[in-house]
Amino acid sequence: MILEVKNVKKSFGSKKILDDINFSIDSGEILGIVGLSGGGKSTLAKIIARLIPSDGGQIFLCGEDITHARDNNFYKNMQMIFQNPEDSFDPRRKLGKSIAEPLEKYFGVENLKNRVEKLLMEVGLPKNYSERYPREVSGGECQRAAIARAISINPKLLICDEATSALDVTIQAQIVSLIKNLCVERGISCIFITHDLQIAKKIANRVLVLENSRLKRLNESKFGEVLQWIT
Repeated sequence: MILEVKNVKKSFGSKKILDDINFSIDSGEILGIVGLSGGGKSTLAKIIARLIPSDGGQIFLCGEDITHARDNNFYKNMQMIFQNPEDSFDPRRKLGKSIAEPLEKYFGVENLKNRVEKLLMEVGLPKNYSERYPREVSGGECQRAAIARAISINPKLLICDEATSALDVTIQAQIVSLIKNLCVERGISCIFITHDLQIAKKIANRVLVLENSRLKRLNESKFGEVLQWIT
């Protein structure tokens, strides 16, 4: 088991966002989590990634309780891809430098230039993109670079928080396919968070719905009916 989330709770003021959240992910599994905008999906992702604290519960990564971990060493086993890729890069640094940062930080890898160029080609970008700044590439290209950075240290778990929602439909399909193929090829487990049920079904082995602050199995939820009503 790569990840286990136990009894996680979160409120903002009097509003309950997450209530007794429980789930686990096996090695190599892609788990889809869907829900309406503002339903708490990104909050859950940030709690798992230790970007914000929970109000209760525990998070185990590779068997280690990271709920209150005092250091960030667990990030070598967990990486995150965000909704707006350009915002996740330092605009003053070239993409190659940002992609190399996790390798240098956690493993002190040598020959970083060659490693970065191979990663760029693996995600479908020319190797000379290492010399470009985030503002000099398109949204889809920037997201590919973000994926290259996330997989650079071959983490056990990848968290994709609305990783395609800021992209147009054609590029969305390409990025979903890329993430799925990389996870399968590298044996990476993945939490794929989205408000798009069809995308979740395409990429995930299993889909859960975050609805009214609780996680439900897809067949126990009315989320699909809500989507039909909206469209």
